[in-house]
Amino acid sequence: MRKISQTFQVPFSYEVHFTRDLFAENNHLLKDLIGSARDQKTAKILVVVDEGVIAAHTQLITGITNYAHNGNLGIKLVCPPLVVPGGETVKNDNRHVKTILNAVNEFGLDRHAYLIAIGGGSVLDMAGFAATIAHRGIRHIRVPTTVLAQNDAGVGVKNGINQFGKKNFIGCFSPPFAVINDSAFLSTLEDRDWRCGITEAIKVALIKDRDFFKQIQQNTGTLLSRDASSMDLLIYQCAKLHLDHISRGGDPFEKGSSRPLDFGHWAAHKLEQLTDYRLRHGEAVAIGIALDSIYSQLIGLLSQAALHEILTLFKNLKFKLFVPELLADTGHKNPVMDGLNEFREHLGGKLTIMLLKDIGEGVEVNDIDYEQMQHAILELKKFDEETVPKC
Repeated sequence: MRKISQTFQVPFSYEVHFTRDLFAENNHLLKDLIGSARDQKTAKILVVVDEGVIAAHTQLITGITNYAHNGNLGIKLVCPPLVVPGGETVKNDNRHVKTILNAVNEFGLDRHAYLIAIGGGSVLDMAGFAATIAHRGIRHIRVPTTVLAQNDAGVGVKNGINQFGKKNFIGCFSPPFAVINDSAFLSTLEDRDWRCGITEAIKVALIKDRDFFKQIQQNTGTLLSRDASSMDLLIYQCAKLHLDHISRGGDPFEKGSSRPLDFGHWAAHKLEQLTDYRLRHGEAVAIGIALDSIYSQLIGLLSQAALHEILTLFKNLKFKLFVPELLADTGHKNPVMDGLNEFREHLGGKLTIMLLKDIGEGVEVNDIDYEQMQHAILELKKFDEETVPKC
């Protein structure tokens, strides 16, 4: 019997930049980023854009084209930007991945070329996956255009698409070359999407940083009134906590059973599926966090006072915390509970769910009491009904 053992490490590094009007003539951030790693005289660029972003920013295609055609930048746009659907639609149909792969092949992009994805988290997930499997990886730059993508989905290392009715069943871990948060894109978001990204900030605050949670509480009014400086601060703080966890948490590619940043997500992912994605991701996460917070209180981990703070913050931010699908019954058991097994299956290993010991202090458990969770659902329904404004 013989064997050869091998151990090696590969360092990963990338930066998250904060700017405004990325494709303005006097904004050289993108040029400088690409120039810092240029291996050839002119860098080939393939751009993928969320169609919803195009609708809201009608001059974007022209701006990208004019920016790339500035001969002093050393950038070659290989074709007009590819426009793809936004939201879960783009992850539910793998033909969009094939469209990108066809372009990579047709225009001769190699590992030193760049795919720039501009859009919400779903578009970034899909395009990042395509970039990672083309030539086993071409450089991809993410330009998130929603609050949720700028503070969470777009700054991490995950890419993927949906399959078999399950979120991110096909995917990979692949750090981007860079992330560029352009605050100008946020100005055209619907109020619904503006608020959705706040849930991921609440999530990371609840498990890691009580002071950040208090900051969100204090800024509730300005966040709802769409004050740009309050949102800029929230996005920066949330992105920093997210990146700190990836770099210092000891498991950036989730090889183990722990997944703290998915607090509230086992139910959220299932609710998205059960509502046929009527619920936006941030809305489903708000419900999932509220549900797991109530459960934490029912099993004696979290105080009633802390629970009240959490639920009140969500209601003050105008989130609806109950949908009928939470109590749907197929005759055997609540299908929402299937989300627990799907969550474990997606991660592998033993079931590990993040709950709360206090605001700013998460705790992991390895089993969920079905009856208590059903009780938590009923308590959430009761709270949501009691806090609906009376006509």
